[in-house]
Amino acid sequence: MAKNMSELQAERAKFKPVLPAILKNGAGAVVARQGKRTESISDQETVNKLFENTYGLPVVTFAKGKNPSAVKKAVKIGVVLSGGQAPGGHNVIAGLFDGLKKANPKNKLIGFLGGPSGILDNKWKEITAPYMDHYRNTGGFDIIQSGRTKIETPEQFEQAKNNILDNKIDALVVVGGDDSNTNAALLAEYFKKEGTGISVVGVPKTIDGDLKNEQIESSFGFDTATKIYSELVGNICRDVNSARKYWHFVRLMGRSASHITLEVGFKTQPNITLIGEEILAKKMTLSSVVDNIVGVIAERAELGKNFGVALVPEGLIEFIPEMKELISALNDAMADNEEKLNEMGSVGDKKNFVCGLLPENLASLLKSLPSAIAAQLMLDRDPHGNVQVSQIETEKLLIEMVKVKLRDLKKAGLFKGKFSAITHFFGYEGRCGAPSNFDANYTYALGYNAAVLALNGLTGYISSVRKLLKKSSDWVCGGVPLTMMMNIERRKGKEKPVIQKALVRLDGAPFKTLLQNRDNWALTESYIFPGPIQYFGPSAVTDMTTKTLAYEQKGK
Repeated sequence: MAKNMSELQAERAKFKPVLPAILKNGAGAVVARQGKRTESISDQETVNKLFENTYGLPVVTFAKGKNPSAVKKAVKIGVVLSGGQAPGGHNVIAGLFDGLKKANPKNKLIGFLGGPSGILDNKWKEITAPYMDHYRNTGGFDIIQSGRTKIETPEQFEQAKNNILDNKIDALVVVGGDDSNTNAALLAEYFKKEGTGISVVGVPKTIDGDLKNEQIESSFGFDTATKIYSELVGNICRDVNSARKYWHFVRLMGRSASHITLEVGFKTQPNITLIGEEILAKKMTLSSVVDNIVGVIAERAELGKNFGVALVPEGLIEFIPEMKELISALNDAMADNEEKLNEMGSVGDKKNFVCGLLPENLASLLKSLPSAIAAQLMLDRDPHGNVQVSQIETEKLLIEMVKVKLRDLKKAGLFKGKFSAITHFFGYEGRCGAPSNFDANYTYALGYNAAVLALNGLTGYISSVRKLLKKSSDWVCGGVPLTMMMNIERRKGKEKPVIQKALVRLDGAPFKTLLQNRDNWALTESYIFPGPIQYFGPSAVTDMTTKTLAYEQKGK
């Protein structure tokens, strides 16, 4: 045990994840049952042409049966952590390690260091039992670190292939979100086309909750991260209900979907919960979003309540149609003129240059924004060519606009209350927390399941563990073809195949539940105070999962 291990970590090291019953006897006792041929979510013809060797694979479900071929030959498998951290990543690797060793003690697990760049730079280390034991049930990705490098050029694909073959690796497991698993699909296709015999298996990771479908009921880390954020927001709700003099605006992580905000809303019941997908569907302007917020603030002020809590999804700006159009145009303009923009020293120069490239209405919109927000929109893009939405302090923009509207209402004698606001951004706080019991079990099962997929020679699949509201021993395991989750989207000015992000469904049970309660939460103090994650105690507390999953699965 390491000297710097906390008392909690020491106790958590003793936790033994409960495997789904189908996996308990290892890969030698599991056979893959194949379903019908699949197709991509949309753009079927285009996706098929791009993935000629891996398109149309069947969904695979594991069942009991003798499978000596999966355990007879000793193999070496590589694993890479890709993208942002999510609680439970270490248990994915633990499950992968244990699944391999259960199948054949001579099997080896190689961890590529620092994300996909480790594959290209041939930097790796073997995961051994003593090394693995130090990281079981812990947060973070520090066992082998992560990175955001994308393997996308012909030279990079060739380099990846050569390094994996040189190391005599039989399969690669990619732990990541939608972009990382898109990369996994491209690698699987390339390796298949080249006749390498290398399998590629993905694992669904993202705290944002936007990598899911009927077969991927939840991405790992979402449960833990939302519990961490809910503890913080619950503390704020308690504070605001005690002091009764501030409005707290809390921006929560989630660039492309509002799942985190919705879940934290359920767990804490704040006065305002903004859902980006609703704003997009209603084609609301920035001004109308502010009007709705002002309406709640004014109604509460009439009741003598000059305080409250508002949750704001990180990607709100991109859901507002006029802003979405502006950002899309900015992404294209900046991608097409990257070299010229890099030569410009000031944000003002970049803004003036880009305004000359935009349609008049969008140029006017950019010029009309507060200078701080306009500057943030002009920041360097992320590796995928998109605005770094997490850098945009949307909650501060909303507060400034709310102040202006309330000042106008006060002048007209329509608002007699007070408005004093405090801002928060909870993002990184949730990415590396010690996984909840649910995530500890789920990630371990995902990793073990990925090992079984790889030992069966399956490639182009993502590890799927379903029926998550049941006890972990009753979970259903198998694999989903990565191409089944794909569509074509515009990235860096070009049409590219990507795994489609799962947004909050406005016709789904979770959002409908919010609608049923929103008006009541707005005017009352219905706050819930979840407190910290509980790892020990009654199952009703330690093993509960998300409200979102419960609402989605109700009646199924």
